[in-house]
Amino acid sequence: MNNILATLIDILSQPAILVALIALVGLLAQRKNLSDTMKGTTKTFVGFLVIAAGAGILETSLVPFGSMFQEAFNVSGVVPNNEAIVALALNEYGSNTALIMFFGMIVNILIARFTRFKYIFLTGHHTLYMACMLAVIMAVAGFTTVPLIAAGSVALGIIMTLSPAILQPFMRKLTGNNNVALGHFSAVGYALSGLVGKAVKGKESTSTEKIDFPKGLGFLRDSTVSIALTMVVMYFIVALAAGPAYIEGELSDDTNFLVFSLIQAGNFAAGVFIILAGVRLVLAEIVPAFKGISTKLVPNAKPALDVPIVFTYAPNAVLIGFFSSFVGGLFSMIIMAVVGSTIILPGVVPHFFTGAAAGVFGNATGGVKGAVAGAFVNGIIISFLPVFLLPVLGELGFANTTFSDADFGVGGIFFGTLANYAGPMAIVISLIVILVLMAIPFRSKKSA
Repeated sequence: MNNILATLIDILSQPAILVALIALVGLLAQRKNLSDTMKGTTKTFVGFLVIAAGAGILETSLVPFGSMFQEAFNVSGVVPNNEAIVALALNEYGSNTALIMFFGMIVNILIARFTRFKYIFLTGHHTLYMACMLAVIMAVAGFTTVPLIAAGSVALGIIMTLSPAILQPFMRKLTGNNNVALGHFSAVGYALSGLVGKAVKGKESTSTEKIDFPKGLGFLRDSTVSIALTMVVMYFIVALAAGPAYIEGELSDDTNFLVFSLIQAGNFAAGVFIILAGVRLVLAEIVPAFKGISTKLVPNAKPALDVPIVFTYAPNAVLIGFFSSFVGGLFSMIIMAVVGSTIILPGVVPHFFTGAAAGVFGNATGGVKGAVAGAFVNGIIISFLPVFLLPVLGELGFANTTFSDADFGVGGIFFGTLANYAGPMAIVISLIVILVLMAIPFRSKKSA
C-alpha cells in the first residue's frame, strides 16, 4: 500500500507527467491519429520540463540573494517557503496527503462536470502543497482517518475550482480569450492586484511593455537584457552590503563575490528566458489537446495551468512586479518589528513568482502604476497572511517556515478558524454549504 501511495504521489505531483497525461487523454478523445497524438503529448511533456528547468535555475539564483540579504541587514524570522514546510509535514502526514490529493482531484473534476465552474486544476505540485496543508489542519481540527481524508479531499477540490474561477475575469482581460485559466494558489493576491490596477489607472495608462525608453537606451526594450542588467545592479548592491568575507566563505566557494553575483544575475535572466520558451511550447499544444476533454468529458472545461503561463504577456511587468512585491514584503517586515508580532521575512522565491504575476495582472488593468501598486499590495498580503496562518498549523506553527502564497493563507485561516471556534462539524457544514452554492445554476453572458 505504501509503495502504491508513493508512486501515486510521485506521478500526481509532477506537472510534466500530469499535464502530458491530460493532453494524451484529450487527443485520444478527439481521435487524433498516432502521429498527432505522439507529437502533442511529447511536446507538452517536454514543454513543462523546460518550464521546470527554468524555474529551477531561477530558484538556484535567488537562494543566495536571500542569504546575502539576511546577512547584509542582520534580520531573522520566519521565512515562508512551500517546499520547506511540506518537507517537514510529509514525515507525519504523507499518507493522508497522498489520499487527499488523489480524491481532491476527482472532486475537482466532478465539480467541473456538474457545476458552472469549469476549471480543471493542473498544477500538480501546488495541489500536493495544498493537500498537505489541509491534512495538517484537518488533523489539528480533530478529524481522523476516513473523515479526515473525506473533509480534506472535498476542501481541496473546492479550492482547486474556486482559485482559478475568481481570477478568470482578469485572465480574460490579460489573454483576450477564455481558453485557459491560471492554476496557482495565489489567486487572491493576483485578483487584488488586478483590482488595485483598476483603482490607480486614471484616465490614461501606459503598459509596462510600451515604456518609452530614450533612444540611447533602446536595448532595454529587450526583456532579457533589461532583466539581466537590473538583476546585476540588485545583486551587486546586496553583495557589497553583505561583504566578500561572508559570500566567498559561505556561498561562492571562494569565487570572487562580485563575479559570483554577476553569474547569479545572469542565471536569473537565463531562467526567465527558458521559462518563456517553455510556456510558448506548452500553450501551443495543451489548449488544442484540452478541447478533447472539454468536448467529451467535461463540456466547456478550461485547463488551469501554472503561473509562468502569464509571464509571456508582459515580461517587463514580471521584473517590476517582483521588485514591488519584495518592497511590500520589506515594508511589512518593518511594521511587524514595530508592533512586536512574529516577523515574516520576505522570501525571494515567493515574492518573485507571485509578485511577477501580480505585476502582470496589475499592468493588464492599470498599466505601469497598476503593476507597481498591485504587486506592492501582493507583497503585503503574502507577508501578513502567514502571521495568522501559523497558529492553526499545530506543531508546524513553531517551525521557522510556513506556507507562502495567498490562497494557502486564506484557505488555512478559514478552515483553521472554523475548527478552533466551532469544531469539526462547522467545517463539514461549511463544505456542504459551499458545494450547494456552487451547484446553483447561474446564467451570465460570460461563463464563470
